[in-house]
Amino acid sequence: MTVAHTTESIGVLGMGTYLPAHRRSNDEVAAMTRGITAQWIARRTGVFRRHIADAHEAASDLAAAAVTRALAAAGLDAEQLDLIIVGTGTPDELGPSTACRVQALIGAHRAVALDVTAACAGWVFGARVARDWLLQDTGARYAAVVGVDVFSRFLNPDDRSTAVLFGDGAAASVLGPVAAGGGFHDFHLGTDGSGADLVLIPSGGSRRPASAATLADSGHTVQMRGPQITSFVDSAFPRVVSACLGRHGLGVEDIDIYANHQPNPVLLTRLAQKAGIPSDRLVIVGDTVGNIGAASAPYALAAAAARGRLAPGSRVLITAYGAGLAWAGSLLTWTGAPVHHQASDDGDHTAPDQTGTPSTSP
Repeated sequence: MTVAHTTESIGVLGMGTYLPAHRRSNDEVAAMTRGITAQWIARRTGVFRRHIADAHEAASDLAAAAVTRALAAAGLDAEQLDLIIVGTGTPDELGPSTACRVQALIGAHRAVALDVTAACAGWVFGARVARDWLLQDTGARYAAVVGVDVFSRFLNPDDRSTAVLFGDGAAASVLGPVAAGGGFHDFHLGTDGSGADLVLIPSGGSRRPASAATLADSGHTVQMRGPQITSFVDSAFPRVVSACLGRHGLGVEDIDIYANHQPNPVLLTRLAQKAGIPSDRLVIVGDTVGNIGAASAPYALAAAAARGRLAPGSRVLITAYGAGLAWAGSLLTWTGAPVHHQASDDGDHTAPDQTGTPSTSP
């Protein structure tokens, strides 16, 4: 089967990921959260550790580090970027955009900078905006799209439904022209605003600004109705997979790698099995980083490349789901982009470029 494409294609030219140095084990989480054990966390979620930002690190710091690595992998300078899009639900401030902070940190003075707020689906939403921007604006050539979240600043240790899942991290991609037939083919995006209250940080915005009362009732922490969110992902996952495949007449077996948002490995594995996805084509990263929000899907994509699971021409299906409620999917033909990936287990890994030689990115 073949994938339809236009004569002009935008794809991934390089990727970079960043994880904070400090790791928080299940034993540490269990010690802070009443009524659970490390074994309970592992059994229920499949998460064994997550990374936690240092006190001086904000979302923009993590994002800038990931973008810098993605640029190095792509062999580009920051001054060559025309667009920076940051997908995040945990921005540095309510305003300005975190993308403005990233632009200044990396010295991308020519780039337009903006945020996309689509929670854990933010990177996929951002990739759609960037692809269309580059295709429509004849003066623009390169875009950086980064997913980043620093959830550790917004967790209530007494809430075991969230305290055990979330971590901090960033994953970035540089997008630009690729050979016809490669890159992003299309996107399937959706939103159901009636579910906006199912997972959110309820205080700190214009509806419920910060006050002594919001601090007292943990209004500045992530609050999630776990069963309802699980039900949402249960229904959204097969729907997005089916929609993305159906547009191209493809079946589950025609996809080489599934790089998905990682709500938690136990849930993702169950959904994949139910959908008939072979286990050797599913990328699992949540076991060592937890749920890193908008960074989860691009981090999984970068991990697949770094582990040697992608080759030029590989078909990748990317899906993500998040607060809003939002969902997103995209079919990507991998074109062999170099990747500078910081894995949680043993440091940095570098994926081969499309000629089969190691990337020289630092």
